[in-house]
Amino acid sequence: MVRNRKLIRRMEVAAFRDGVKREGRTVVFTNGCFDLLHAGHIRLFREARKHGDILVVGVNTDASVRRLKGPNRPVFPLRERIEVLSAVEDIGGLISFGEDTPLQLIKRLRPDVLVKGGDWKPEDVVGRAEVEAAGGRLVIAPYLEGRSSSSIIDRVLESAS
Repeated sequence: MVRNRKLIRRMEVAAFRDGVKREGRTVVFTNGCFDLLHAGHIRLFREARKHGDILVVGVNTDASVRRLKGPNRPVFPLRERIEVLSAVEDIGGLISFGEDTPLQLIKRLRPDVLVKGGDWKPEDVVGRAEVEAAGGRLVIAPYLEGRSSSSIIDRVLESAS
């Protein structure tokens, strides 16, 4: 199997960040479960990418998705979610994390810009304080109404019954 060139292993996060900084480039970070990729996600990635040179996306592991979303999630396992996300041009790097929040990952990556979708209030964004304390900033991207994986799954289940 060919190594996924966009995949950043957890032990490589600091080295990745240092390399990007040496090149004078900025890191943008967003995260999520992404267990059913849809137009809202693509718009989030496009918007996030506008705010820096390389977009790094944190992806919850299967166990953390189950803890957050319930026993029937994720729809697709991590390996497949990473494969699909790797095809998204705007994404420059992917990192999986097993915690319920990406706080530890954000502390290690130290992104210049932290981006979350418009369904988040700035005061509720995990990692905001750490990014801003390091001189970075938070961006709340426009939200595409009605485009959440949970609502899409609910609609599919309703139509099947």
